[in-house]
Amino acid sequence: MEGIAYQERASLGGRVPEDGQQAVMARIPQFAQAVVDNTLSAPQGTPESLKTVVFNIERGMRFDATVDFLQTCPELQNIDLILANELDDGCVRSGCQDVSANLAKALGMNYAFGLEFIELANPDDPKGFHGNAIFSRYPIKWAEVLHLPEENNWYFDRQRRIGGRLAILALLDVGGREIGAVCVHLENRTGGAGRGRQMEAILRRAAGRFPDQPVVIGGDFNTNTFDGRDVPAFLSLFAELKAGAAPRDVALYEPVLPLAERFGFDYRAANVIPAPTRRKPMHNAEGEVLSLQLDWLFTRGFSVAGKGMVSTLLSDCGWKRPGGALDAYTGAEISDHNAIWARLGW
Repeated sequence: MEGIAYQERASLGGRVPEDGQQAVMARIPQFAQAVVDNTLSAPQGTPESLKTVVFNIERGMRFDATVDFLQTCPELQNIDLILANELDDGCVRSGCQDVSANLAKALGMNYAFGLEFIELANPDDPKGFHGNAIFSRYPIKWAEVLHLPEENNWYFDRQRRIGGRLAILALLDVGGREIGAVCVHLENRTGGAGRGRQMEAILRRAAGRFPDQPVVIGGDFNTNTFDGRDVPAFLSLFAELKAGAAPRDVALYEPVLPLAERFGFDYRAANVIPAPTRRKPMHNAEGEVLSLQLDWLFTRGFSVAGKGMVSTLLSDCGWKRPGGALDAYTGAEISDHNAIWARLGW
């Protein structure tokens, strides 16, 4: 995806307060593009199942460790499809690389990338692009981006940005069988109703684009059970769990889940419930975290032959291979999200 000089990015960003995000995004053609790379040829035959992973890789800042994690984790062997969130392209924080392109090359997969945000905070960023991607062992027949209803204006944030949340939709050719795949990143700086509005837009688009095909929707849905800007709610949930309360039934707080069911999607079969997929730091003296279930898979037209969640804490990677990137990595976690997976059958 072609970059934009920082001076022009900053100038465009300066129009957001007066013109709004949607108007400024309309002047930037990259926001309408879905980059598709089908470099890899399809495996022979039709598989009996599709091993699907959801992983928010936290910008790709720990790229080598992330690749090693995906290649060597016993639970993540023979991945067919990855629905991935938070991938940088041309950001200093992740080595100024195109994370999606390089990850696809390292894993031997095709990919589609959609631009979610242009970061404005660091003038040294060559591009400052940040988005989501679908990785597939099988050919991607087409892909498109769907920018979601705005529930928060990210220009007015310490992470000053042009853009907004999006989904990527792609049609895959899996051994002659058409499969719909949707990668989603919903807004955290809103409540359940806002995420519900975004999810409804996705479900309606998926219904139109994949009327007869099996469909898998996955990603980081930011199902906090509260508005991510609501600090008292955040502290209240932490105290509730620390006192020994059971994890909340997310479906009671987040319309995303029952809404998906009304559109014919199953979220119970393909997810471990409850399962903490995000560690949110409490920034207290004890270094504690609030565990939240934010990452999900929704399926229509599939059976589920297996599912799981894999911790990305380095201390839980006892299987790491000696001499590999994970073995050399000295951080506490590969990402602030765990990975989830399901084996989807026909």
